[in-house]
This record gives sequence, C-alpha cells and structure tokens, in this order.
Amino acid sequence: MPRLLAIDYGAKRTGIAVTDPLQIIATALDTVRTHDLMEFLKKYAGQEQIEAFVVGMPKRLDNTASENAARVTAFVKTLQKGFPDIPVHLHDERFTSSMALQSMIAAGSKKSDRMSKGNIDKISATIILQSFMESRR
Repeated sequence: MPRLLAIDYGAKRTGIAVTDPLQIIATALDTVRTHDLMEFLKKYAGQEQIEAFVVGMPKRLDNTASENAARVTAFVKTLQKGFPDIPVHLHDERFTSSMALQSMIAAGSKKSDRMSKGNIDKISATIILQSFMESRR
C-alpha cells in the first residue's frame, strides 16, 4: 500500500513525515533545506510509492491565511507540476510547532534537541500527518 507524505513547508527548512505502508502510524522522516525539497521528494518517490501529499497550510487564529501561505501555495503548484499523478491535500497547521515542542518536552528530549528547529519541523510534519489521518477516519 502506498504511503502518505506530509510536508511542513518553511522558507529555509521543510519538515517531512510519512506513514507506514498500511497508513496506520505517522513517523518523522527528515528535515531538508527547502531549496533541496523537490530533489529530495523525487528521490523518495523513486524508492517508495506515495498515495498523496499532505501539505500544512499556515493560518491565523481567525482562519485567514498567514504571511507564509503565499509561499506554501506557490510550492503546492510546483509540487502538482512535478508529481501530476499524486493528489495534494492541504491541512491546517495551526499550533503544530508549539505542539511539537510540547511533545519533545513530554518525551524528555534534551534542551539542545528542542532548540534544533529541524527537529521541531519534522515533528510538526508528523503532527500534520497524524491529524490528517484522523480527519479521514
């Protein structure tokens, strides 16, 4: 069964998470430089089947688009052009960074690990993916 792949898109870094082949568990995969993201995704798609991409859409508390939403929308167009046969789902990513930090604290992560933005990005992508999977059930 193909995997779902979640993307927490950022200006500098992008967190990536995937499901297991049965789409039961979301797991942090990696954090890549945004500049290298499409190359990373093409390589990954060459090794694993991807059923769909789930891209975190940044919104404000009042449900309007945040300042990063335009970048995410432009990336989604590039993603759709690069992978025309794979659907892209947008999913609300509000509070995922703070939830990621809280989950790292709860798990007993060292302060140095919590300070790494890359760790927060990939855990945020995992939260986006888990939330998306729960919304489909």
